[in-house]
Amino acid sequence: MISLILPAFNEQDQISDTIAVAAKILHSANIDPYEIIVVDDGSTDATAAHAKIADVRVVSHLQNLGYGRSLKDGIMAAQYDTIIISDADGTYPLEEIPVLLERYRRGFDMVVGARYGKHYHESALKSPMRKLLQFLVEFTTGRSIPDINSGLRIFSRKAIIPYFKHLCDTFSFTTSATLAYMMTGRTVEYVPIAYAVRVGESKVRLFRDSMRTLQYIVEAIIYYNPLKIFIICSVACLLLAVVIAVFAIAFHVTTLFMLGAGTVLVAMLNFSLGLLAVLLKQIMDK
Repeated sequence: MISLILPAFNEQDQISDTIAVAAKILHSANIDPYEIIVVDDGSTDATAAHAKIADVRVVSHLQNLGYGRSLKDGIMAAQYDTIIISDADGTYPLEEIPVLLERYRRGFDMVVGARYGKHYHESALKSPMRKLLQFLVEFTTGRSIPDINSGLRIFSRKAIIPYFKHLCDTFSFTTSATLAYMMTGRTVEYVPIAYAVRVGESKVRLFRDSMRTLQYIVEAIIYYNPLKIFIICSVACLLLAVVIAVFAIAFHVTTLFMLGAGTVLVAMLNFSLGLLAVLLKQIMDK
C-alpha cells in the first residue's frame, strides 16, 4: 500500500506520461493497493486538467505556494503510510521504484534515489554550489551524502509529519528532510539512479533557490546541532588569523600582529558561544 505524490507546476506537456508510466510500473510490480496524487501548485496551464483526465487524485493550490508546501499537502492528503515522492517532469526513473521499495522494506526510515549522469551535472554553475551545500550537510551530520536534494525518495507518512514545522516549503524540502532525519538518528539509505533530461523549462532558479537552501541548512544546523555552525565560524577566524600573521611577519607590521591576536580571541569567543548554544538546546529539549 503506497501513495505516490507528484508535485506539479506548469507540467502539462509531461504530467500525463508521468502518471501513465508510474501506474504501469506500480501495477507490474504488484504494488496494490496504491494511489497517485498530483499536487497542482497553482499552474497557469492545463496541468490539473490533464491529471484529472488521467483519473488520479488531484490536490490544487489557488496560487503557487512552493514545492515543499505541495509535498506537505500531498502527504497530508495521502491515505497510505508508505509515501513515495517524485517529480512530474520525467527526470526521475520511476522504474527504480520497486528497487527503492525493496530497500525501504528492510527497515530504513528513508530511501533516496542518488542521481548520476550527464543531465544531473549539466550545469557548471550548479556543481560548485551543490558541493558547498553537500559539504555543510555532511559536516553537520557526520555522514556521507551522495545527493542532498534528490526528489525521488520513500518514507513513512507517520514519521515525517512531526518534522513539518522544520521542513522548507520551497525546493529545500528534501534537503531539510535529509538533515532532520539524520540529525535525529534516523536511517537514510541511498540507491544510485540515472537522471534524465527534463521535459519543459526548469522551475529552479539557481541563485535564489541556492540561497534559500543555504538558509535552511544553517537554520537546521542551529536547531539540531548549533555547535557545528560556531565551529565553522571559529575555524574561519583562525584561518584568517594565520593569514594576518603571515602578512605581519612578511611586512613587519605591528598593527597586523594585534589584529591577528584579536581574530584568535574572536575565534575563542565563537567557540564559547557554541558551547552555550548547546547547553541552551539541552535545556529546551528537557
